[in-house]
Formats: sequence, structure tokens, C-alpha cells
Amino acid sequence: MKEFQDTHQWAIILGGSSGLGLATAKKLAKHGLNICVIHRNSRAQMSEIELQFQEIKNHQIRYLSYNFDALHPEKRTQILMEIQSAIGEKGRIKTLVHSIAKGNLKPMFSDEKPILKSEDFQLTINAMAISLYDWFQAIFQQKMFADDARIISFTSEGNAKPWEDYGAVSAAKVTLEAITRNIALEFAKFGIRANCIQAGVTDTQSLQMISNSDEIKNQTLKRNPFQRLTTPEDVANVVYLMCKEESKWINGTIIKVDGGESLQ
Repeated sequence: MKEFQDTHQWAIILGGSSGLGLATAKKLAKHGLNICVIHRNSRAQMSEIELQFQEIKNHQIRYLSYNFDALHPEKRTQILMEIQSAIGEKGRIKTLVHSIAKGNLKPMFSDEKPILKSEDFQLTINAMAISLYDWFQAIFQQKMFADDARIISFTSEGNAKPWEDYGAVSAAKVTLEAITRNIALEFAKFGIRANCIQAGVTDTQSLQMISNSDEIKNQTLKRNPFQRLTTPEDVANVVYLMCKEESKWINGTIIKVDGGESLQ
């Protein structure tokens, strides 16, 4: 059943060319939501990415994609005007999904590697947290949201548990959660719900960039009750659930999608 078919509703997915964002785009398209993917990739990467995007288009929904730096304010304004024109007067943004993974993975102390500095924190927090607020406000000011919009972003267990080289990203995740809670509080009167999904350890490009990722994966397999890693599809399934009518009373919270991994 495609419950969102012919509703003129759209999902904007920030960081939708890989990992959780791409899986989410495919899942929502399967259920009839029109998809707009914002991504940043090199020309060399695009042939493989276009194959993935074709899977989205195959669901017979309307589709837009823009390859640019989502953190650039002037470009964001220009692209939103293009999106608004493309989706038409009836088009509305049902869900804004934030899946931007751009930050610095550095230790706070090391004799061999560069250490975290203030500008590393600033870049990471801006990209992985404040950008959600920037995009949300820009869409809201343009009056593009549906009457029952859902704002969804991805956090991790690193929000409370220290991991090596993860200090800046951990700070960004906590900031992301704080922004989400206040959106949930202050914009409920406009019908907007905002939540974070805390995914379990997922074997994405972002995880592979962490220096001890193999050790993290091995430990996860031992402590997860189901003895497997979380998949992007596991997370995308819950994004879909959070877009449904039945989830409208969930607001301002962190939803763990990890198979019970964080229990121990």
C-alpha cells in the first residue's frame, strides 16, 4: 500500500546519497512520498550514486536531487526557491530528514596525530547539528511544511558514551538532540513533530572513518541481543513509521533503533 501516493507530499533528505539517508529515501519512495535528495558528491562518485537514485525513481514518485554544499546559506536559499517552484502550489514538505555526516574525527591527545581544536568542534557541530536548524527555519519561513510535518535526525550512542576520536561528533550529537527538543516544544502549535533516532552501530562510510571501527563492530556483535549490526534499512523502517498518522503523538524524544544493543 502506498499511503502517501498522490498526496502532493515530499520528503527532503539532507545527506541522502548513502547510508541512513539513502535507505530512508528508498523506503519513503516505496510508500509514495515524493523525494528530494540533497547531497554532496564528486563527479567520480556519481555513476554509482545515480544507480542508487534510479531505485528511488522506479517507485513512480516525483524526484528531485541537488548536488551542492548544504551548509552554504546563499545556495540553500536558491535551492529552496527551486524546490518550491518544482513542487508547485499544492506541494508540501511532510518530512525533513537530517543525515549530514561531516565532521572531524581526531583525538584530544596524541603524539602522532593532529589533535582536536576549537575550529574542529565548530565545523562539526555546525555541519551535524546547527544545519538542521538552518534548513528547518528556512523551510518554515517559506511556509513549505505540511500541516502535520515530521522532523527526523540521526544521533548515536556516542551522545553519552565516549569513543576514541569521537569528541567533536559526540558534542554535535548532543547539540542536535537539544535543537530537536526545542523545535518539538516551540513548533508543536504549527503541527510539527521533531524527534531523533538513535541508531545502533551501523556499517556505513561514517563508521568506517572511525579509527577503531573494527573493534567497535566486534564488540557490538557480542553485546547486541540479536548478535548483528543495525542496518540502514532497520533505521529507514522507523523513519517511515515516524511519518505515519499513528506516530503523531511522539514528539521531542530519542527513539532507539538498535535491537537492544544499548541495554548492556
